[in-house]
Amino acid sequence: MWNEFKAFIAKGNVIDMAIGVVMGSAFTAIVNSLVKDLITPGIGIILGNIDLSGYKLQVLGATFGVGNFVNAIISFLIIATVLFFIVKSLAVVEKSLAKKEAVEEAAPTPPTKEEVLLTEIRDLLRDQQQNNKP
Repeated sequence: MWNEFKAFIAKGNVIDMAIGVVMGSAFTAIVNSLVKDLITPGIGIILGNIDLSGYKLQVLGATFGVGNFVNAIISFLIIATVLFFIVKSLAVVEKSLAKKEAVEEAAPTPPTKEEVLLTEIRDLLRDQQQNNKP
């Protein structure tokens, strides 16, 4: 059972997935900083509020963190946009690689000089054997 577990962990898919999760976390931190430190202050200037994340709405004694929600929406939209372009780029690369492989498979390599000579010798020997038969 231990060996099966080691084989499972050693497979590329599990390692690739783990790397993807770590990279996703790091990317999320970058996007959150972009939204919090650069985009939100810009929106705050346009709306006349310096700190959008501090914007809260109070209704009947309940406090709603509207600014934090807007930050989360902006972060989501940025992450979704970047991931969209990454997936589209990968699809284009995969498509071009598939076309290249199809072209390579379709065009057989020409025989070498040795292969041509060996084919001629074979054909000559076959003709000689057929001519010598009674």
